[in-house]
Amino acid sequence: MDPAWALDPEVRHLNHGSFGACPRPVLEAQTRIRAEAERNLMAFYARGLEARLDAAREPLARFLGACPEDLAFVPNASYGASCVLRSLRFEPGDEVLVTHHGYNGVRTALDYVLGRAGARRVVAEVPFPLERPEQVVEAVLACVGPRTRLAVLDWVTSPTALVLPVNDLVAALEERGVDVLIDGAHAPGMVEVDLDRLGAAYFTGNAHKWLCAPKGAAVLHVRRDRQEGIVPLVVSHGYDASLAGRSRFQRLFDWQGTDDPSAFLALPAALDFLGSLLPGGWKELRARNHALAVEAREILCAALGCTPPAPPSLLGSMAAVPLPRHPLLPERPGRRTPLQEALSAQGFEVAVVPFPAAPDYLLRVSAQAYNRREDYEALAAALKELLS
Repeated sequence: MDPAWALDPEVRHLNHGSFGACPRPVLEAQTRIRAEAERNLMAFYARGLEARLDAAREPLARFLGACPEDLAFVPNASYGASCVLRSLRFEPGDEVLVTHHGYNGVRTALDYVLGRAGARRVVAEVPFPLERPEQVVEAVLACVGPRTRLAVLDWVTSPTALVLPVNDLVAALEERGVDVLIDGAHAPGMVEVDLDRLGAAYFTGNAHKWLCAPKGAAVLHVRRDRQEGIVPLVVSHGYDASLAGRSRFQRLFDWQGTDDPSAFLALPAALDFLGSLLPGGWKELRARNHALAVEAREILCAALGCTPPAPPSLLGSMAAVPLPRHPLLPERPGRRTPLQEALSAQGFEVAVVPFPAAPDYLLRVSAQAYNRREDYEALAAALKELLS
C-alpha cells in the first residue's frame, strides 16, 4: 500500500466509491486547521471564517468550472440534494422524473417530499446492460409529461457505475421546460466537470470521494436564476443577516450554526495533492483510473464468464459486473450479503449491490491511485473459489 494513504495495508481496498479515502498530507492539513481554530476560537469563527471559506471555494470553483458565488459547502451530496428538494414546492399531481439507477438515499428523500405534497415519482427504466448513451436520453425523455416539474439524475450511477450523458440530458430537458437536479456524488475528481457549461439548475457532489478530501466536504451548486428560495436544512443567522458583498445564498449556507469547517478548508490541500501524483495532473489521474477500472472489469468478467454490461466509454473510475445466482447472494438482501462478508474476511473490500432487485446482484469495484492490476486479479481468484 502506498504510504501516502492511511489505509490498512493488509486489506485490498476496492471500494473507494463508497466513502473515499483521505491521504495523510490532507489529514495533516485538516489537523493543522483544527489546531489553529482551537488557539483562538473567536478569531477563527467570528472574524476569519468567511474569508477562509471564500479562499477554499476559489480553487474548487475553478476545478468545477463554476463561479464561486454559485457554490455552497455542504457536508455531503445527500444533504445537498435534500436542501433542494425540501426548498422546492410541489403541487398534487406534479411529477418528478428519476431513473431506476438512482441512489437510494436521494430517492427516499424525494419520496418523503413528494408524499407530503401529493406529487409522484416517475421512474425511467434505463436499459442495463446498456449499449449506447443515446438509450439513456431516449428512456428519460419518453417519461417527460405535462406535469413533469423536475428530473433528478445521477451523473455517475451508484449501483451500476455508469457515467450518464448528463450534458445531453440537461439540454434536452431544459428545452422541454424541466429543471434538473444532478446527483453528482461521484463526479468531482472522477470525470471532467464544467458546471457553467452543463447549465443544470442544481448540482450536488461529494469532495470526500474522488477528490479525497476529509469526510464532511461536499458542494451544492445552484444556477443563479434558481437561488432564490433555496435554503439549507439548518436555517440560522444567515437568513436575516445583512452582510455587504455576500449573496443571501452564501450567507445561508456559510453559517448554519457552530460546526467543524476543517473538511471544507482542507479541500485545496486535497486538490493539490491528488493533482501532483502524476505528471499530467488531474487529467492524467482521471485517465489512469478509468483505464484501470476498464481493465479490472475485463479481469472480473473473464473470471465470472460474463459479458461487460456497457461500453468502456460509459465508465469512469468504477465498474460493475453481474454476479451469478448463488446461495451467498440471498433473495432478500440485507445491508451486506454473505458474499460480501466472505470477501471481507479474505481481505477484500468491495460493493455487492442488488440490481434491479434481489436475487440479481452486481459486484462494483473502484480504481483509485493506490490500486493496482494485481488487486483485481486476486479478487477474481477469490470470487472463482467462493462461487464455484
